[in-house]
Amino acid sequence: MTADFETQLRAVSLRVTQPRLAVLAALRDHPHVDTDTVIALVRADLPTVSHQAVYDVLRALTTSRLVRRIQPAGATARYELRVRDNHHHVVCRSCGAIADVDCAVGHAPCLTASDDHGFVIDEAEVVYWGTCPDCVTRSEGI
Repeated sequence: MTADFETQLRAVSLRVTQPRLAVLAALRDHPHVDTDTVIALVRADLPTVSHQAVYDVLRALTTSRLVRRIQPAGATARYELRVRDNHHHVVCRSCGAIADVDCAVGHAPCLTASDDHGFVIDEAEVVYWGTCPDCVTRSEGI
């Protein structure tokens, strides 16, 4: 899998570095994590990496569109590797858990705005809010 990450980095003209590979691996194994979690995961493999290095890597990977930054209202920014498709997210109001939700199969109705104001729309961001199964079970047990 590291070879895939190396190929992806080179394809967007980014140098292959250990911090970049470690961030990509952390996001592969832990989608929808915040920056602090990414730092902790990267430091498990690279103990001397700085906070700033991880922030810089996340910014470079997001700018190059290898990583997607999502930030549901009122929540901290999260990161994921699932890019270049039109998917959405469901967020638990209680614990903040996030899961992917595929867009409608076939035609993506969310990309057809009632008035696009002349914009060429290539992505829509939809966030569904609710309560995850774990939190529902916990609330029923009270």
